[in-house]
Amino acid sequence: MTAQLRLFAADDADWLTRQHGALYARDEGFDASFETLVGEILNDFLRTHNPARERGWIAEQGGQRLGSIFCVDSGVPETAKLRLFLLLPEARGKGLGQRLLDTCLDFARATGYRHLTLWTHESHKAACALYARNGFVLTNSFPTHSFGVDVVEQRWDISL
Repeated sequence: MTAQLRLFAADDADWLTRQHGALYARDEGFDASFETLVGEILNDFLRTHNPARERGWIAEQGGQRLGSIFCVDSGVPETAKLRLFLLLPEARGKGLGQRLLDTCLDFARATGYRHLTLWTHESHKAACALYARNGFVLTNSFPTHSFGVDVVEQRWDISL
């Protein structure tokens, strides 16, 4: 059975917030402030997103959620932001991340965005390799202290 991609729904928010919190705590040592941030991002999306210009997708198989990706307006003209890209460990390495990224990129192009930007951490090696393979360029990288740990934040950009 192949995983399906469907639009994000309000009842996905708690699951997605918890998954981000649990995985980032386990894998990166992040504190609870990261889960709080994800919850705030999702609450803002549910309250204010423009469905014609912003979307979120959930990957699922057999009724089990496996991941997510969002395309939202960045506030900069003609520029969208990729957010909340997540794959559960058991869903990694099977091409599902590429499918989610392709869906986001296709939507951004079809919606008229000319650029897509994202923020991540250097420690997310597989995700960063995926971005590079798809034409994203690393445009900023700096060490900081976030979510209770020292990290290297990165910004990646692509022209659509």
